[in-house]
Amino acid sequence: MNAPEALSRLRKLGVPAATTADAAAVLGISLQAASHTMRRLARTGLVRPVRRGIWALGDRPDPLVLADYVTAPYPSYVSLQTALYRHGMINQIPEMTFLVSLARSARVSTLLGTYSIHHVQPALFGGFEMLPDSGIKIATPEKALVDFLYLSPTRGRLFAALPELELPRGFRRAEARRWVARIPSTRRKTIVARKLNDVLARVGTSS
Repeated sequence: MNAPEALSRLRKLGVPAATTADAAAVLGISLQAASHTMRRLARTGLVRPVRRGIWALGDRPDPLVLADYVTAPYPSYVSLQTALYRHGMINQIPEMTFLVSLARSARVSTLLGTYSIHHVQPALFGGFEMLPDSGIKIATPEKALVDFLYLSPTRGRLFAALPELELPRGFRRAEARRWVARIPSTRRKTIVARKLNDVLARVGTSS
């Protein structure tokens, strides 16, 4: 089977990435042969390796589309500085793609860029919308801010200071407070509620 035919079959899956096992099943070949085929496609630039055994089915994949593949088998969504920037709430372009996930916190370097993964408890996993054209799962403005404030007491400097912030038009303050109320730890909930009140008191809303 030649490379264009193999790629055509894989793209019929309708997903942005595939595992080596997916390729073996679709192409009707062994895992070893599928691994060889995917490496051959990667050498010609037809696919891009994401992580071991995971391949983006395009030459210019959007790193945000691949979030769930980076944290597999756990789900994730784009949040924190990446979502704040995408919503026009901060001007500073993040150096990494920030994800909130049920997976362990980690930093994962790929050929597509670096992903900064941050664990939250199941009660706080949510508050995202799926973009219709791309399928990207991205936190709402309210949840992106709460996620940032929730992680600010943790060790490290990534969330030590909130960049200069502007709230988008229609920002739902009550929705942000509802997410704060779901924080299981009373101490953490108190800290985040205070930080949120401080932010809302001093930050303007874009027109």
